[in-house]
Amino acid sequence: MSALCLRLCLFLLLPIAISSVTATDTDLPAFREAPAFRNGRECFKTAWSPEDRTHNPSIIHIAMTLDAIYLRGSVAGVLSVLQHASCPENVVFHFIATHRRSADLRRTISSTFPYLTFQIYHFDPNLVLSKISSSIRRALDQPLNYARIYLADLLSTAVRRVIYFDSDLVVVDDVAKLWGIDLGRHVVGAPEYCHANFTHYFTSRFWSSQGYRSALRGRKPCYFNTGVMVIDLGRWREGRYTVKLETWMRIQKRHRIYELGSLPPFLLVFAGDVERVEHRWNQHGLGGDNLEGLCRNLHPGPVSLLHWSGKGKPWLRLDSRRPCPLDSLWAPYDLFRYSPLISDS
Repeated sequence: MSALCLRLCLFLLLPIAISSVTATDTDLPAFREAPAFRNGRECFKTAWSPEDRTHNPSIIHIAMTLDAIYLRGSVAGVLSVLQHASCPENVVFHFIATHRRSADLRRTISSTFPYLTFQIYHFDPNLVLSKISSSIRRALDQPLNYARIYLADLLSTAVRRVIYFDSDLVVVDDVAKLWGIDLGRHVVGAPEYCHANFTHYFTSRFWSSQGYRSALRGRKPCYFNTGVMVIDLGRWREGRYTVKLETWMRIQKRHRIYELGSLPPFLLVFAGDVERVEHRWNQHGLGGDNLEGLCRNLHPGPVSLLHWSGKGKPWLRLDSRRPCPLDSLWAPYDLFRYSPLISDS
């Protein structure tokens, strides 16, 4: 099944078959089957396959990572997108997984969403292991956390634009609104938060180096959360942005200029050059900070997407019977199949 390419070991798992989760998946969560979501009358019905080599503007492409630990969050995120989409049959999901569990994860997604159009790609952890340095939270050091850097290499060149979503969020609005934003000349679109203290994202070693600081010259950098991004993959490829991000990862490995996983390289490359998206599309921080994960309130304003970035995850807090008030907004999208306490057999 493996195919070696210059930059990545990429597995495209085909075809997408409807199958049930078997006993071999006992260490993966089990889920109820999601309902079938159909297009509205206004939708232009179209089909997509991995063999397509031409751009289809009617298709919305969404990328997410898949792993055993965050699978429950990913499933809730997919359900939320489909439930609120005006044209759910025109949404294609591109899931990134490591080879070790990709077959089991494919079976789980196929049985939970029998009508979903999706593709699973193999991400080789060895691609980034030598470039990752420890951060303030172990979850931020996992190789899949860096897979978003390689979307332009993983996905077909026919996919010119993609929305990247983290696995700890739910969408409560039509994703077509986010998909349709005009990126202008920008490579990345995301909500920016210019009130945040940008200096906190880098160490004193970074700020004491004129060479490092010069990377931000000519820009007014603002913090943005990389868990929700609209990406022009064509411009990304042309500008070789993967190489630029990797360069900062290598510098970090040698000189320790930041503490927060995959976020700071994105800030160094893109901050101040991001197409601004309404804040409603990333009500982030609902998982608290990276150390304690305490409960937080919503930011003022309308909400289209709820994001439990931070240490606290809603499924873990709900299971522990110590939920935060806003975790109740995530619960309706939870397809986790609980084992019955009393068997009726």
